[in-house]
Amino acid sequence: MTMVGPESADQTRLLRLLRDGPRSRVELADALGLPRARFAAEVDRLTAQGLVETAGPAASRGGRRSSLLRMAGQVRFGAVVVGDGRLEVALTDGELTLLTRYAEPLDVRVGPEAAVSRAVEVLGKLRAEAGLARLAGVGVALPGPVAVRAGAPAVAPALPGWHQFPVRDTIAAELGCPVQVDNDANVMALGELHAGTGRAFDDFLYVKLGNAVGCGLILDGALYRGAASGAGDVGHLPLAEDGPLCGCGQTGCLEAYCGDAALVREAVTAARAGRSTALGDRLAAAGTLTMADVGRAVTDGDPVAQTLVRDAARRLGQVVVSLVSFVNPAIVIIGGAAPGIGPVLLAEIRGVVYRRSTPLATGSMPIVLSDLDDRAALIGGARLISDQVFAAC
Repeated sequence: MTMVGPESADQTRLLRLLRDGPRSRVELADALGLPRARFAAEVDRLTAQGLVETAGPAASRGGRRSSLLRMAGQVRFGAVVVGDGRLEVALTDGELTLLTRYAEPLDVRVGPEAAVSRAVEVLGKLRAEAGLARLAGVGVALPGPVAVRAGAPAVAPALPGWHQFPVRDTIAAELGCPVQVDNDANVMALGELHAGTGRAFDDFLYVKLGNAVGCGLILDGALYRGAASGAGDVGHLPLAEDGPLCGCGQTGCLEAYCGDAALVREAVTAARAGRSTALGDRLAAAGTLTMADVGRAVTDGDPVAQTLVRDAARRLGQVVVSLVSFVNPAIVIIGGAAPGIGPVLLAEIRGVVYRRSTPLATGSMPIVLSDLDDRAALIGGARLISDQVFAAC
């Protein structure tokens, strides 16, 4: 039967509990505070819609054995991630476990029509391979500001030509399912909330690195977007009036110091000046440098590459100090760092934050690297749309 979605607040709460894994009928009824007859009716309705199914007997608690309920096996969410030269597409089950994923190079300068069309094509193929007539929904992560209510990117330096393109409505019309779009930092924060280190905390900051720099805020167990979906857009905070030119057209932005393009630019300058043999040899051999080259040089102990990363991390740490003082999170999670630079980056950020922040804010606050790697955005995309599909009625 075609999936419809929850029809009551109790059904919504039940689905959100099952999104975290199978639970017994008794446990669920107790958690929801429902009489047994009312609970059974809600479960029957969700089962008829193809959203919930029985998963066998639960562990005995004495007396008559209860049965386990779980999200139905046919529930599939799609996730699309655009950014850093790649298009990634995945399907998850109803518990947001990654089942299948696909990635290919993508130059966002081809324009939103071509990129979105390709994402729809891949999603359609994955859906067909899974034998599904319809997805429960699709969550999309974009590298820049997003007008969430409109489902479209706002002015985003990382997405030239994408301004106000109806990403949400275009995908929804093609696939016939709900779609939600948000910026990648927010989506990755949701991934952490569901399956990463952030799962143990109600209040945390997720600082996302890469070509675009951003911050996702989880407050009281939910994503905080602000009045116009602009919360956490820290990449273009001004650090210096006479700093390097940023992709947004301004100078001295955090992203102009800490983004991947900025680090590569400084690495090329160092290589050409002969300050780093490792970077110079790579530049001579390849004609260009990438963040992977910088990461390898850092891992191999190149002092110039390590200094570049420390300088960027110090500036990032200064911004994190302000965020920590203002928000007072339980933990700060750093994600999106290129392979090889994480330990050096983290040590410098910790040094700045713990030295400059008040003891009250940081006394028990860890700063860690994400352990989800590139899975954060895909899981987060599924979490994003499942929050909408399983919304309170």
